[in-house]
Amino acid sequence: MKTLEKKIELPKRSMKENIEKLNVLLSDFQVYYMNLRGLHWNVKGRDFFLLHEKFEEMYTEAGEDVDEIAERILSLGAIPLHTMEDYLANQRIRSIENVSDGRTAVQLLVDNIELLLLQERGILDTASDLDDEGTAALMSDLISRQEKLSWMLKAYLS
Repeated sequence: MKTLEKKIELPKRSMKENIEKLNVLLSDFQVYYMNLRGLHWNVKGRDFFLLHEKFEEMYTEAGEDVDEIAERILSLGAIPLHTMEDYLANQRIRSIENVSDGRTAVQLLVDNIELLLLQERGILDTASDLDDEGTAALMSDLISRQEKLSWMLKAYLS
């Protein structure tokens, strides 16, 4: 993908750093996605119907985000991580296991989203410094949606 590299004029060393950060974010999004699936399957209690549906909406969106991040890595001329071993070796978000209480589930997801937001803001800063508009735009979109989602989940908890 030498032509794309020339078009976006990212130095190889800087592009490598951005790609590494994107692969860590991709790993965390895969863990986040699986956390959402598990919570969707296992949530119980009086908010079951509300949360079961919301978690499905969230994992569907997270799956699309995974694809966008991987495709951005590809457009930068690299290969996205794509094995569970790679994801687990690079994850920062912890796996959520055996949680069925709705309030606990929502709080854990708020924590997951906050970690994703920290990474996305860091990637946005790096991408902006490199004039990597494609990556910056992707991070801006993710940040906007996740800030709103975080606010909504926190409202549920209050």
